[in-house]
Amino acid sequence: MDHVMSKVQEIQPVEVAERLMKKEMVKIIDVRTDHEIEEGKIPEAVHIPMFEVIDRYLEWDRSEEIIFVCRSGRRSLAVCQVLALEGFRNVKNMVGGMLAYPAV
Repeated sequence: MDHVMSKVQEIQPVEVAERLMKKEMVKIIDVRTDHEIEEGKIPEAVHIPMFEVIDRYLEWDRSEEIIFVCRSGRRSLAVCQVLALEGFRNVKNMVGGMLAYPAV
């Protein structure tokens, strides 16, 4: 598992916010629950609850940058680890999750 963890890239919340402010095309997937989403989310993020990701990942390009977000960064890290095992090379975990995101 340590090998998989080393494959997971991290991105800081402020960098995500800056890239969105620059209107960069960024694929963000929010893996929180429906209830958590009601409290607010990054507007550009697509909501796919954590346990639905496994049913959807075949739709995604394995080389495309995908940033995963959750409340604190733990669930999104787990998703990134699973996808790394599935051959995704450019998944990124937003460190600290929505708790660390500068603006919602």
